[in-house]
Parts: sequence; structure tokens; C-alpha cells
Amino acid sequence: MNNIYVGWDSREDIAYQVCEHSILNRSKTTEVIPLKQKHLRDSGVYTRDIDKLGSTEFTFTRFLVPFLNNYEGWAIFCDCDMVFLGDAKDIFDQADDKYALMCVQHDYTPPEGTKMDGQLQLQYPRKNWSSMVLFNCGHPSNKRLTKELINDPETTGKYLHRFSWLQDNEIGELSCEYNWLVGWYKEPKDGSPKVLHYTEGGPWFDNMRDCEYSDIWKKEVINLYSSQ
Repeated sequence: MNNIYVGWDSREDIAYQVCEHSILNRSKTTEVIPLKQKHLRDSGVYTRDIDKLGSTEFTFTRFLVPFLNNYEGWAIFCDCDMVFLGDAKDIFDQADDKYALMCVQHDYTPPEGTKMDGQLQLQYPRKNWSSMVLFNCGHPSNKRLTKELINDPETTGKYLHRFSWLQDNEIGELSCEYNWLVGWYKEPKDGSPKVLHYTEGGPWFDNMRDCEYSDIWKKEVINLYSSQ
């Protein structure tokens, strides 16, 4: 089985449920594991102080994926505000052992302001690269991602989200179709989405009910509840 670790945030539980359903409904070879900060704290894996600047509860915990996967095989991390439109196996099939990780290398520079439920929209290099990551968990360079490093208050979000523990040639590239930033990429110019990412906020927020691709998310909600 291939493991996909999905960030979980108490403010966006419905987004997590829909993301999880979209993965499992289209794949028979995938296990979805929620990255719940409370569970990681209760088990002693995550001890870092609450990050007041973090826009989600998984701002830092995503980088524990190689550790949680026992530094073996390949695993995906993705934000919860995503919907998979195809089999996640298509992403795993692109895994290339010469890379420590693979991701969509966005050139994403949204205007500063607010997003989602009032969270600040900040600009920084490699923004959103870490929102969907195919980790080569056994790669020697990723063994630097120990829980001690992640929990060290001197380890900054800038260091982690820019993949600063890696050399640039250790970062492989995926098509933007696998992390389709809703409102940023456009069909057909940029291709066709395979994984939608409602990075500015999705239909679960009142002010985003009718955002682009909202119909797809709403259909996924219907499918989710009809399957329960």
C-alpha cells in the first residue's frame, strides 16, 4: 500500500473528509493517514510550541512524513484542501529514486492580503511547493528530517518550506496538474487538473461557496455522505 499523509486542521475537518474520500474512492492501493497535531503531541512525536504564524495545524508536522514512514519507501503529503480527480497511483508511478522529493514547482506570487478564514496571505520563495510532496522517505538526505530537527524551535518554517536541507538537484518536478492551484492555473493553457488545490479557500467557507471548481467539491461531498 502507498501511504498518503493528509494535513488535518480542526477548522477544516470537512475539507479533510472530502480529500480523504476523493483519494480512497479512486485508488485501491492507497492508505490515507491524517496528520493530527494533537495525536502527534500525545504520542510525544511533536513537542514544538504552537506557531502563532502558522496558517494551519500541520505547518510543521508535514515534515515528519519520512520519520512517520520509518524512512522507507515513498509517501505523499498533501494539504487537506485538495480533491483528487484520479488515482493517486499516477503520482507514485512518477517516483524517481535520484530525488529526495518531488513536487510541483510553482511560480506562485498571489497579492498579499487575506485568504481562507482571514489568514494572512504571505509571499515567499517556493510558495506552495510543500503543499503536495512526494517524499522519497529512504533517501539519505531526508534522514536529516528527524523529529528532533522538526521540534527544535531554531528550525524555522522558512528553512523547511523552502526545502533548505536539500540541494536543488535533489528536488524533482511534477506537473502543475497534480497541485492545481484554483484561481491561479487556467485550462487549457496550463493543462487539466488531476488534483485540485483550493489554496485560497474552498466551498466549505461561506465566502467561497461559488469559487472556481466549487461544483466538483460539492459533488464530492454528496458522494461522501451517500457512501456512509
